[in-house]
Amino acid sequence: MKPDWLTGRLCAGHGVASGTSNDSPYPDGTIRMQFPVFQSLGLDLSGCYFGTLNLDFAPLEVSLSNPDHLFEKVRWTDLHPPETFSFWSVQIKTPQSEVVHGWIYYPHPETKLRHWQPPTTLELLAPRLCGVETGGTIHLCDQGQRIKLIDTVRLRARLLEFLKFRVLASQQTFFEADTLLKRQQWLSTMFPDALQLSEQDLDRVWTQARMLYTES
Repeated sequence: MKPDWLTGRLCAGHGVASGTSNDSPYPDGTIRMQFPVFQSLGLDLSGCYFGTLNLDFAPLEVSLSNPDHLFEKVRWTDLHPPETFSFWSVQIKTPQSEVVHGWIYYPHPETKLRHWQPPTTLELLAPRLCGVETGGTIHLCDQGQRIKLIDTVRLRARLLEFLKFRVLASQQTFFEADTLLKRQQWLSTMFPDALQLSEQDLDRVWTQARMLYTES
């Protein structure tokens, strides 16, 4: 099956990656500092601009799987603890540019102390592109189809409605011995679409279902 091109809007970033922010403790930009570290780990990003493109898909949230590179606990600065990074090889283009090779750059939010991105946004590393301006469109393609755009608000509502009669039929026994593994196994059979949600989203729906559908 031919992979789809996804279209997002370029939004303003924090200016920390490129070093354009006056408030950043990294005047040269974090990307320029990190490139040699990633190269020593086996990822050559030469040819990419020392900064990121911030691509927004709101209201849809981005779900990523199976990165090409995963670097855990990378110490690239003494100003905060090590961070974990994942990278996905992708094709990128604007309406004014040819297709170029680039990367999804993903500092894992659980290891990043600040300047994290909302779940509707991807950061891209790429060569300089023509026609790049805030509010403009950028097209993204992953041959491995590892990028999914999810309407999490609608999916949470569908799951909550799906749980209604299951919980009402069993009351408190539905929540007995509820572990993440058992929950995932049950959903994989009963409502596999829900496995696109994060663990935090699933916990939120489960808590809401318990409040709404069980007797006090």
